[in-house]
Amino acid sequence: MVVADAEATAVADIVTYPVAPGCRLNVRSGPGTGYQIVKVLPYDARVPIYCQANGTTVSGYYGTSNIWDRIGPGQYVSDAYVHTGSDGYVAARCG
Repeated sequence: MVVADAEATAVADIVTYPVAPGCRLNVRSGPGTGYQIVKVLPYDARVPIYCQANGTTVSGYYGTSNIWDRIGPGQYVSDAYVHTGSDGYVAARCG
């Protein structure tokens, strides 16, 4: 089935990034610490980054950043805890 093959390829093409070692990272409903925690990621989690947004400045394992990564609908994590290999944006800005 062509649709199933396309979906499998799209899923296989999603890049994921590791969360800081030894961290159980809070996932929030928006790009900042003032937003509700919607879940907590387990140790050794990897996350996709669909887009990135400016938000609350956070000091974390990988430095200080005001970039927040959208990892799913209504799910954001501070980029200061995600190893992207960059101090800047690695994905499009959320619209």
